[in-house]
Amino acid sequence: MGRPFLISNLGYWYVSWVGQTSSIYRIREEIRRRLEQSYGGFIYAFWHGRQLLMPYLHAHDQAHTLISLSKDGDQIARIAQRFGIRVVRGSSSRGGVRALVTMKRLLAQGQRVAMTPDGPRGPQGVVQPGILFLAQKTSCPIVPIAYGVKRRMIVRGWDEYVVPFPFNRITMVYGEPLMVSPHDSLEAKREELARALHQVTTEADQLARNGR
Repeated sequence: MGRPFLISNLGYWYVSWVGQTSSIYRIREEIRRRLEQSYGGFIYAFWHGRQLLMPYLHAHDQAHTLISLSKDGDQIARIAQRFGIRVVRGSSSRGGVRALVTMKRLLAQGQRVAMTPDGPRGPQGVVQPGILFLAQKTSCPIVPIAYGVKRRMIVRGWDEYVVPFPFNRITMVYGEPLMVSPHDSLEAKREELARALHQVTTEADQLARNGR
């Protein structure tokens, strides 16, 4: 077993340890359930710095998540797959067009996909156009989501990556779906999605710190 596999295994066990020892609260999960039951395909959106716990919180959700073709992406992909998350590889700098075509096909089949609209290189909190193009071409809603944790470490970098500690309080927050119609301004929708993601992220952090 090589070093990359050792790192991904350690990552998987750490994320599992955090999840299994923590209290988890889900806020407005009925949004997710309603879309699953009545709509078919939709797109989860969350900031790049809030991705570590997503595979655990959505384990075996039958979602396909977009992960870059970088070495870091290799580790993240292995961890996600251990939790039953399916992976589509690509990013704005490499393999992006092929990945978007794949995700468009999955959405047309009624599948769920997940993207970090400010990834993989940032800037932090700035929505890149790929997710909006995908939503516009498929008429599928975007669901802004975020988790917050009471005890955490922030890895200083462009995305302010959140690493939660075990024995924690975790809040998983779902925002109202956002639609992108053929006649919408993508610039206006970029700003709307960014606001929605900041709102659910702030709410998740506040609930994790202060309780429900």
